[in-house]
Amino acid sequence: ARPLVITDEKTWSYKDILSWSEKIAAGLIESGVKPGDHVGLLMGNFPAFVAVKFAISRAGAVAVPINFLNRRDELGYVLKQSDAVLLITMDQFRGLNYLKFLDELMPCWVQSGGGDAFPRLKKVVLFPCSGQAVPEGVQLLNTFGNSATKTTVQHPGPYSHCDIIYTSGTTGSPKGVMITHDMMLRTAFGSTWGRAFQDGHRILFSLPMYHVYGYVEGLLACLFVGGTIIPQTRFDAAETLQGIDKHQATDVLLIPTMTLALLDELKKTTYQLSSLTHVISSGGRAPTYIWQDIVTYLHPKEITTGYGMTEVTASSTVTRPDDSFERLLNTNGRLREVGPAGDPSLGHRLVVYRVVDRETGIDVAPGEVGELLAKGPGVTAGYYNKPEATAEAFTQDGWFKTGDLGRIDADHYLTLMGRSKESYRCGGEQVMPTEIEDLLVTHPAVLQAHVVPVPHDRMGEVGCAFVVWRDGQHAEPEELLDFCTQNLARFKVPRHVLVLKADQIPVTPSGRARKFLLIQMALKELHLG
Repeated sequence: ARPLVITDEKTWSYKDILSWSEKIAAGLIESGVKPGDHVGLLMGNFPAFVAVKFAISRAGAVAVPINFLNRRDELGYVLKQSDAVLLITMDQFRGLNYLKFLDELMPCWVQSGGGDAFPRLKKVVLFPCSGQAVPEGVQLLNTFGNSATKTTVQHPGPYSHCDIIYTSGTTGSPKGVMITHDMMLRTAFGSTWGRAFQDGHRILFSLPMYHVYGYVEGLLACLFVGGTIIPQTRFDAAETLQGIDKHQATDVLLIPTMTLALLDELKKTTYQLSSLTHVISSGGRAPTYIWQDIVTYLHPKEITTGYGMTEVTASSTVTRPDDSFERLLNTNGRLREVGPAGDPSLGHRLVVYRVVDRETGIDVAPGEVGELLAKGPGVTAGYYNKPEATAEAFTQDGWFKTGDLGRIDADHYLTLMGRSKESYRCGGEQVMPTEIEDLLVTHPAVLQAHVVPVPHDRMGEVGCAFVVWRDGQHAEPEELLDFCTQNLARFKVPRHVLVLKADQIPVTPSGRARKFLLIQMALKELHLG
């Protein structure tokens, strides 16, 4: 039997996952979960995630995958706002104690679910993964469904919701993006088709499957070629490279910060990587030197980068294997064609973009910068239980406002320029933080750079640069400011430099810095608020 999930400890075949998901689905239905109900899933990249995710769909329910980095109040917000009727959760993970959170949110959760505080939540099922003692009487995932009778698969239809995925956006509070089965599968097929997966393709990743990148581009995409996923529960550069060799991975999913860490590891230690044929590094801006280093140290046959967001299901622009190196250096790929899964009237795509002037909403000329608007069958219909946010997210003629700034050339290649809400004005001049960030990461000591605005009495706003040093490197803040002064107009030069470790940068599931949280950190550190 073909393997579907491989870990260092065990391999699960397609048949194993099928049987496992059938049992859990029976448990869901026995617990009163009905087609269309919402089931919360708080779990890292364990094989159980795969079985539970398929089980929720098998029961005709809607999955609410929850960010496992959420703290108590964030967890409570998602459970309540999503109207979840059942929660499947880990006990502890990465230093967070979810049982303690549940005790504080709903003291009687073991006996009666959410109680008065969360009246829709009827049951909590526990996936113990930390070794700590579990409360007496709690329903455990490994016995869930044992006593249930086998159930038939529920078929709510391709255009019904399969997921409500909460964005932990770069500029505000989370919103539940509604995604259908049709959107998920068409987009996943597009990844398989566009990246030319071969029979039995093996994808290794540590990107969380509660997010569309790991879930769609990893798990769902591999199914179309009888492939395999090798999920890792955390990112570690050495463990990633060891995993590629040990499990003969053909593909690895990365965000730029991960790619940089892999390259640093490869400059110190040798790995074979003979099985690796595909690399995708996407989800954020990257220094231009990264692509040549990928060729030199990872030597895949195909390198891909792209652009996407939860609201457009996953990657909606990608580079092609036969693209020139300049396309990797200077663009985020071409509007994604997905073959037979696409809309013929949209050039066999699921998502198309317009670039408009931010003030007037009028289309700009090809190659000019403006706000990106998206439309197509891969675009969400809106946010769950947030009619005002949904209305604000779309133009009157139905185009989704991404909040991203970019340009699209005559050949349909997109180049991202940053977030419209992240730009600021210094002395009346508009500043795009990405320009400063792109410069700072060319400094030999800087691994990451994130620039945010902070208030200034005379200039209105000035820049504050958060930097992460490369291993064994550092520089004085004055040196970085001088470096900026030599290369940028005066109004673009940050006034402040703050140093953080990589794990102190608050990020979204796709690895983008949550700028509004960095602003709060800057205000506190600089005593400005």
